[in-house]
Amino acid sequence: MKKTRRQNLKAVPVATNGTTDTVDNDDVSERIRNTLAAAIGEGALKPGTKILEEAIAEHFGVSRTVVRGALGVLESDHLLERKRNRGTFVAEPSIEQAKNLFEARRKLERMLLELVIFRATTDQLDALQKLTDEEEHIHHHGDEKSKTVLSGKFHIVLADLAGNPVLTEMLSKVVARLSLVMSLYEEDRTDDCGADHHRMIVAALKAKDLGKAQDLMDHHLADIEGRVRLTEGQGDRHTFMAVLENFS
Repeated sequence: MKKTRRQNLKAVPVATNGTTDTVDNDDVSERIRNTLAAAIGEGALKPGTKILEEAIAEHFGVSRTVVRGALGVLESDHLLERKRNRGTFVAEPSIEQAKNLFEARRKLERMLLELVIFRATTDQLDALQKLTDEEEHIHHHGDEKSKTVLSGKFHIVLADLAGNPVLTEMLSKVVARLSLVMSLYEEDRTDDCGADHHRMIVAALKAKDLGKAQDLMDHHLADIEGRVRLTEGQGDRHTFMAVLENFS
């Protein structure tokens, strides 16, 4: 029997509700990822901290399936790691991983400076200089959390001026993982947030002096690397010291 046009239309399933739910879940999943990534980057969630899926699900009002999806993305970015029969934890980079991350950052930063010096406008570099002024103010009047956030922001904003989103994303992920390295292996906890180095780098970029900008960046990153002690016992020491700080 031949179907009518009306019957054919009725046969097409409408998935409006399902689509809305999917969009909502994607939005919440992104919020979960951003929240945890920010907490890790600012040192609120230390390496080795267990991630409580049930607490996250309750806080954001979603199922644990949605939470696990968000955690899976952070695992692929190496910010979290799942341990068999134990759960998900904030990642603890090995010494070899730390060395590779520092090397990758040095290469990326030099490459980005080369692009920035040819692509960034005067207005963009002026805005970057204003960021270093703000950083200087925070250095004298802000707390350690504010210093860390703004110092990291400088490098990401600088990377954006290179006009290559792929390289910016790569640097962002490397910097995020290095925050774990610093939390785990840092020995010399100085209050120098790098504002002076950043200001000199911007000055070199404005002068179109690529060699000087790259040398300054190398010196700046070497200063950061010099604050860590990549030994097997250092990570354990920091974990133990964190326990003492929490309970004393």
